[in-house]
Amino acid sequence: MKPRITVLTLGVDDLEKSLEFYQNGLHLPTEGIMGQELENGAVAFFDLQNGVKLAIWERKSLAKEANVPLSPRSPSEFTIGHNVSSKAEVDQVMLEAETAGAKITDPAKDTFWGGYSGHFLDLDGHIWEVVWNPEWEFED
Repeated sequence: MKPRITVLTLGVDDLEKSLEFYQNGLHLPTEGIMGQELENGAVAFFDLQNGVKLAIWERKSLAKEANVPLSPRSPSEFTIGHNVSSKAEVDQVMLEAETAGAKITDPAKDTFWGGYSGHFLDLDGHIWEVVWNPEWEFED
């Protein structure tokens, strides 16, 4: 398989509430909810970097399309890593997330490996890590 992952889709309980969180709370660019005229089709896409998109879709619709049972939430399945260019930016993003309604589970702090990071749960319980790694550089 060639590494061509271009969309990460998160199942959410309330599409409009999650749109508000990501668009106005975390300031991710989006054209809003589309596909509302289709049964189980309402979705919102957020532009990330290099053509990668984050999608939010109602959990029940995602389960139906994938033909799997709708199961309880589980935040320990994976994390979404948001890498930034400084410790101050980690603190800024963590504050923005908390202000938007995220639950801080691990306040930002120096890590054992020399970086700086914190974790929060979004409105649907997905774990986000906001991290500064001194070994990585980013172009804005």
